[in-house]
Amino acid sequence: MRRFAGVVVVGLAAALAPAARAQDRRLEERAISVDAMSTGAAVRTFNVLLAEERAVAAALIAVD
Repeated sequence: MRRFAGVVVVGLAAALAPAARAQDRRLEERAISVDAMSTGAAVRTFNVLLAEERAVAAALIAVD
């Protein structure tokens, strides 16, 4: 099992769409996991991972 060095949490507003496969491959080559979800869930996930002192980044689309 491959151990990931970090996580990128992607918040896609209310609509979910698959991430570009080429981007996923480049990040996975560097042991970075990408998780796409709604923005609210992404913010909560980011906060939990940050509290656990894990390597995490977020890309968020604002929700009205």
